[in-house]
Amino acid sequence: MPQVTYVQPDGSRATYRLVPGESVLDGALDNGVRGILGQCGGGCTCATCHCYVPEPFFSRLAPPDQDELDILEYVWEPRANSRLACQIRVGPALDDLVVVVPAQQA
Repeated sequence: MPQVTYVQPDGSRATYRLVPGESVLDGALDNGVRGILGQCGGGCTCATCHCYVPEPFFSRLAPPDQDELDILEYVWEPRANSRLACQIRVGPALDDLVVVVPAQQA
């Protein structure tokens, strides 16, 4: 099973195994990751699962669709590597994925 490490703004890290095909949001909710809320339930209609995805993983992600791009316009402190955790599905290519929770969300 793929591992995902969630990094908090203070640098603390927690790593969890997720089921292949599960979203990074669902993994965060299942494990009580602070700062990843997913208030829309993963419907890509809010920005409460905003995260940053560092390289080399960012370039491995499928490009965001237009819905995600529209929501990303409203996130706190957007960066070039901003994504919505509800839109990232884990699998073998993303094993050991690292996501960073923005400071405002934590």
